[in-house]
Amino acid sequence: MKPWSFHLPPGAGVRPLAAIAAVSLVATLASCSMSRPAPVKHMYLLEAAAPAAAAVQKTASLRIGAINVAAAFRGRALVYRRDDITFEADFYSEYFVAPAAMLGEATAQALTAANVFRRVIPPGAAPDDAEYVLDGFVTELYGDIRETGKPAAVLAVTFYLSSASTPTTRVLWSREYRQRVPVSEAGSDALARAASAALSAVLADLARDLAAAQLPRP
Repeated sequence: MKPWSFHLPPGAGVRPLAAIAAVSLVATLASCSMSRPAPVKHMYLLEAAAPAAAAVQKTASLRIGAINVAAAFRGRALVYRRDDITFEADFYSEYFVAPAAMLGEATAQALTAANVFRRVIPPGAAPDDAEYVLDGFVTELYGDIRETGKPAAVLAVTFYLSSASTPTTRVLWSREYRQRVPVSEAGSDALARAASAALSAVLADLARDLAAAQLPRP
């Protein structure tokens, strides 16, 4: 709330009782504002289940690069899609950290658990001698409530694998993944659980496909 202020025209005067009343009004309003409870927000983390381990580990190492998120879903607030053109951010429900950071860390943890590469370096770690870099771009991350009675969590992301040693980025492997997981009940808690399930499925598919891919030498 903006602080209260009173502006008097030139030459105008205020009688003592009126001035006291004005001060009392300001004090009362300020007291009400200070005593009003702050809105309670629900905070969530996207957590993916560990995927199945690869049968054969690749001898190369992998660094998780940038996982970027489309502008509409980049903020921490949970987003709902009401119709084909209307999206709404939930002021009272948000992710504990920005989606890009959560997705980058979750990708590193999943590929480490899957044992696809000799070593997986998480995003933000100091540069080293990794042979490959995996980047990603998230195009969809929202709760779909367009169809009455059938809400769902939607996640779509495209991953790009490139050589870490090539000065100019050259994509060696790329694949898009999309998951739509029904939301079991109304509310942000259920949406967050469904979003985590969608992320688990995406990362399990990613680990499986990378394990099976015949990657060229970087």
